[in-house]
Amino acid sequence: MKKKSNRIWWILGGVVVLLIGGLVAAKQTGLIGQTKPTEVDFTAVKRLDIVERVSASGRVQPEVEVKISPDVSGEIIGLYVAEGDSVKQGQLLVKIRPDNYESLLARARATVNSSRAQYEQSKAVVAQAEARLIRAKADYDRQKKLLADKVISTADFEQIEANYNVARQDVESAQANVRAAQFNVQGAEAGLRDANENLRKTTIYAPVSGTVSKLNVELGERVVGTSQMAGTEIMRIANLNNMEVRVNVNENDIVRVNLGDSVEIDVDAYTTTGRKFKGLVTEIANTANGLTSASGAAAAASTDAVTEFEVRIKVLNSSFRDLIAQKGRKSYPLKPGMTASVEVITDKKTGVMAIPIAAVTTRGAAQEAMNRDPNAEDDEDDKKDEAAKANPAKKDEIKEIVFVNQAGKAVQREVKTGISDFENIEIKSGLKEGDQIISGPFVAVSKRLKNGDVIVKRDPNKEKKEKKEEE
Repeated sequence: MKKKSNRIWWILGGVVVLLIGGLVAAKQTGLIGQTKPTEVDFTAVKRLDIVERVSASGRVQPEVEVKISPDVSGEIIGLYVAEGDSVKQGQLLVKIRPDNYESLLARARATVNSSRAQYEQSKAVVAQAEARLIRAKADYDRQKKLLADKVISTADFEQIEANYNVARQDVESAQANVRAAQFNVQGAEAGLRDANENLRKTTIYAPVSGTVSKLNVELGERVVGTSQMAGTEIMRIANLNNMEVRVNVNENDIVRVNLGDSVEIDVDAYTTTGRKFKGLVTEIANTANGLTSASGAAAAASTDAVTEFEVRIKVLNSSFRDLIAQKGRKSYPLKPGMTASVEVITDKKTGVMAIPIAAVTTRGAAQEAMNRDPNAEDDEDDKKDEAAKANPAKKDEIKEIVFVNQAGKAVQREVKTGISDFENIEIKSGLKEGDQIISGPFVAVSKRLKNGDVIVKRDPNKEKKEKKEEE
């Protein structure tokens, strides 16, 4: 019995030793007692060519498009062009019924003739008044001598003097009537010119050479014309050889766009063919869209609307000249109103150190303090407040950082970045060529990783396998 009892104790002791040895070995190998490594993607720092671009979308429009509206109202009795026709400057386009305006012109001419007749009549009255004045002056001089010789009485002389003064006033009145008649003639002639101009405006000619890009009326329609504001829009004439794309660029990107920047243009109508057009930035708006006044600015500031600026991009003729040759001289590959997206090339560098954009993240002073404290996750908000209080100068300081792989640990490094494209970003300092950095996944780089975390390379096929198993 004693031997059997000793054997049991020996067995139990051996089991305990094995358990303790297994636990020690597991802890040393990292199977227990250590944090699970974070699975990440690695990328090496290398030299690349980076082209910085600003993307926007808009519509194709002619550089110059003239809207033609009548200055007079009436019925269209002649329409001599169709939409798409090429026209030359001075070519007859539209004729409006002139009957009413011809009547007004005839009436204006009659008024001019009447005014001129009155003017001539007024001049004749002046001549008569001047003749009477001469006779009254002679009588006055003669009677004055007789009065001096006391041949006539003072009463008789005063009568002659009064007649003389009346004659002078008659001349002045007649001369004033002549001036009034002259002004009447000038007014009548102005009315005649106006009536003549209105009659001329019933015939509309092309103000510029180009193509009828839009025709809004038909023969027989009535149009409204006014010289005070725009009347009925009859048609538009544009030079379809000179086209531009008008796009709206976000305020965060507009500061990088400059006059003369090269542009790649993708017109939706040619997307399936893979055709790209070339362009240049020719105009950048100084005021945001919709902010035309102080009240407009205040209204826009009170809303959540995105602030955008209009940018005009000239489409280089050399990029679609072959399409014109294919379609023929009277057809143009770009039509007003076509939708287009553009990429403005704002900067370009060759052979610079670069890494994927997803590898760069930001950290503040509070986050750095938490990274140094392994228990920070237990009370994250309190730690942020404590870090901000301990380092008030660093409270709002944000640093760009990258995590570098050093012996299986994520080591945080501050970097300075430059230009970027849609995938990569330039590294000016903080890394050297060949460094192995952590480029993903995005959530791990931007939020989860801390300085000194254990990392392992992620199996790219793991997610695919898990998805297949779930399916």
